[in-house]
Amino acid sequence: MRDPDRNDPRRVIVALDYADAAVARRLVAQLDPRRCRLKVGSELFTRAGPGFVEGLAADGFEVFLDLKYHDIPATVAAACRAAGDLGVWMVNVHALGGRRMLESARVAIDAAEHRPLLVAVTVLTSLEARDLGEIGLDTSPGRLAARLAVLAGDSGCDGVVCSAREAGAMRSAHGPAFRLVTPGIRPAADRADDQRRTLTPTAALDAGADYLVVGRPITGAADPLAALEGVLAELAPLGAKG
Repeated sequence: MRDPDRNDPRRVIVALDYADAAVARRLVAQLDPRRCRLKVGSELFTRAGPGFVEGLAADGFEVFLDLKYHDIPATVAAACRAAGDLGVWMVNVHALGGRRMLESARVAIDAAEHRPLLVAVTVLTSLEARDLGEIGLDTSPGRLAARLAVLAGDSGCDGVVCSAREAGAMRSAHGPAFRLVTPGIRPAADRADDQRRTLTPTAALDAGADYLVVGRPITGAADPLAALEGVLAELAPLGAKG
């Protein structure tokens, strides 16, 4: 497994959290694929379809397809093959789907002509201990995320999606090549919205994150491009350190 390039400015993944494909395209048209990556989630994918994702890839953008597959092993394997056919850079599955599902996803991707990175979702950043208790998981988000990360690594995943607050422990446990994708990134001046376990961009990278998913602080800004450049400027000194 190749270590991520920690000087790559595309460590910021702009989350295209739009309901309207035309609005998303207007933002994308202003972005440089050398400066960021893009994330397409469930709502935009459902409205815009696979062709939208293929178009982003054709324009040179590396796309994180954030559909969080969680189903029986054969179904998830087929979905991962389909994602690879779209030319995406990264695809995710739910670690709670279990070992057989994760291993089936790995096998499917390894057999594909185009092989995206495979990362597993551990615990959604909107969930707190109280939420886990309500669904029968009597543990903290951090403990559950750590356990699921071990399962994901043992099952062949390239890394995990986790809270930035868990990134330090994940990095220590899994080494430099294990990819850590961290949503819930909020510049210091931003409110947290419905994310509960958040960190600033610099704090997330200091903690060990590889890729920072930034949504509303960029897409909801009066000037999204200025907001993106602000995040990149904040990270520039860290990149210089290597």
